[in-house]
Amino acid sequence: MASLEELKAKYQSVLTVAQDKHVQMANLRLQDGKLFMKGHAPTLDAANAVWNEVKRINPNLDDVIADFPIESSAASLRTYKVKAGDTLSKISKQFYGNANEYMRSSMRIRTS
Repeated sequence: MASLEELKAKYQSVLTVAQDKHVQMANLRLQDGKLFMKGHAPTLDAANAVWNEVKRINPNLDDVIADFPIESSAASLRTYKVKAGDTLSKISKQFYGNANEYMRSSMRIRTS
């Protein structure tokens, strides 16, 4: 069984990605022989970047437990008033830089 220090070394690139993406690491410890990581991600993209790095290192996820919930803040919400001729792809391109991102879970459409 690996020690906390060995697992931290193995997952150092995950910790680096978390720091680069401004994920606030709240807990990092050894639990049941696994590295337990919990942090709060500012965005879904940040959480996904950290998860992608975890899966790159260990696709089986057999020595790690991780949780990176997204912080929801009213300050981070953006409002867009839909105009005639708008499409989800056009709005997505404006907000995310990619017309194909309209299915992102963080995009909410209100009609009122």
